[in-house]
Amino acid sequence: MRFWKVSPIGAIGDLVAYWKQPTPYRWPIVGLSVAITATLMLIFIPESQRIEPRRPEVTYITTFSPDRTDEDIVASNIENQRLQDRIRAEEEARAERKREAYKALGRASGFDVEAMEAQAERERAAEEAARAARAARERSRAQAQQAAVTSAD
Repeated sequence: MRFWKVSPIGAIGDLVAYWKQPTPYRWPIVGLSVAITATLMLIFIPESQRIEPRRPEVTYITTFSPDRTDEDIVASNIENQRLQDRIRAEEEARAERKREAYKALGRASGFDVEAMEAQAERERAAEEAARAARAARERSRAQAQQAAVTSAD
């Protein structure tokens, strides 16, 4: 029962050493092995898996009346914007309540919440400044490339 004490690294080394031995039947055996494997796969894979799938039937659903006027569209857009503003305000209020709860927990745990908040604000400001600088560099690079293209013409 020494089979379980075989090292995978040793087994791979043995396989490589055997493969390197010159034998006239190496490539025919490999070809036969690939052919047998492919044949078995073709036999056992269901035919439904081998055919080209049918193109799906697309049904377009229109939610807007095709005879809407521009005023209807503008009114709909304004209503949707009000809804988005209300949702955004609710999310901000929820986030503020969450921040206040974490501040209360931090104070109760003995942390200096104001110092931590000031540090986080400095980090956010530094990230925003880096993002703005990156955007400015990208704009100037794009302008330089545009100027180079224009002068080349």
